[in-house]
Amino acid sequence: MPDSIFIGDKQLIVAGDRILVSPPAAGERTDSGLYVPDSAVDKRKVMAGWVEAVGPGYPVPDPGSSSDEPWKSSETPAVKHYPLQVEKGDYVLYVKSAAWEIRLDTGKFFVVPYSSVLVILRTPLEN
Repeated sequence: MPDSIFIGDKQLIVAGDRILVSPPAAGERTDSGLYVPDSAVDKRKVMAGWVEAVGPGYPVPDPGSSSDEPWKSSETPAVKHYPLQVEKGDYVLYVKSAAWEIRLDTGKFFVVPYSSVLVILRTPLEN
């Protein structure tokens, strides 16, 4: 089941091998204590952000269906997906030129194809 987020009373579901990323807040402070303006962020080729929702993954054929004539089958095959490595809550670095910017009621988000994700930073769970 893919992740989704609610925008007001509407549900936003991410399709396929895409992820929904929220960018860091504008003017966020770096580790060295500097504030990076939006104009500097816009020129970067690699962006970062928090994963808000994840699509179901790559669709794959059902390995159990070895019929020579699948079109003659009366039942609709169940769609199977190969899940993505990224999870909701991860911090990712991705190629900016491959992402699509969308604006929703709650702010700006990026829809990023999984193939454009460069690095995944995940906080380990507490034991």
